[in-house]
Amino acid sequence: MQTGPEQHDGEQLNLAQTLRRLRDATRLTGETVAARSGMSQAKLSKIETGRVHPSTLDVERILTALGTPRDIAHEVIALARVANTEYQALRAALRKGLEKKQRELAALEASASELRYFLPVMITGLLNTPEYAAATMSRVPGDHSRMLARKLERQSVLYDTGKTFFFLLSEAALRWSLVPPAAMAVQIDRVTSVSKLPNVHVEIIPFSTHVGGGPLNTFTVYDDRLATAEVFGGAMVMRDPKDVTYHLELFHFFRAHALRDDAARAFLDTMAQEYRGR
Repeated sequence: MQTGPEQHDGEQLNLAQTLRRLRDATRLTGETVAARSGMSQAKLSKIETGRVHPSTLDVERILTALGTPRDIAHEVIALARVANTEYQALRAALRKGLEKKQRELAALEASASELRYFLPVMITGLLNTPEYAAATMSRVPGDHSRMLARKLERQSVLYDTGKTFFFLLSEAALRWSLVPPAAMAVQIDRVTSVSKLPNVHVEIIPFSTHVGGGPLNTFTVYDDRLATAEVFGGAMVMRDPKDVTYHLELFHFFRAHALRDDAARAFLDTMAQEYRGR
């Protein structure tokens, strides 16, 4: 498992050098391998020098073109999967400043057209009220003012109608009282309000629904190219197409059990009234 960006870069370089060594051993030219792999010679050259990070599919195509023995190919593909997965530790993010993390998230959101958020235990930042957003940072050391400002600024991306957002929440995420009841009611109202945007879909999985699979963690899928999964100690960033596809399949599995559109808004309205009645 990756321990940080430096090790991740090292794994990418190791993969690049391994592919180059395997090609050199066959005495095949870059043009020949590129043609057999169905990619340009320029792309192959960038992969072999570490300037382009190949997907596992790219690596499989190169290994097939090289006629690499099966046992060696399995080892290289395993290396490719590791090189396409990065662990971003929370401790490292704290050292660099969490404001930078907000900028990185904003860049991901800006670059994607379809964004899918699976939210089993908390309401994500794009849907937060200022009070709820501040509460999510309460256990993080340091001055939160700039980070909070950046987090709230990110919400403007919701109004970009060139993007489509899917927020899939469990009832547990809505019932986790991160702020006092009156503030939770306002937070639920915020979720309802955002759900009325034409490019935003907010969907709810109630406790009463039989799902047949447990929600292990929060995850986000950006188009079909990248998935992130959050844990207490940090986040996994996965670029391997197989990992991304797996998380898309998970999302669609859980989504099949969710309330949508007016039914979801009715559920949210009922919950907001419950909070106001406390």
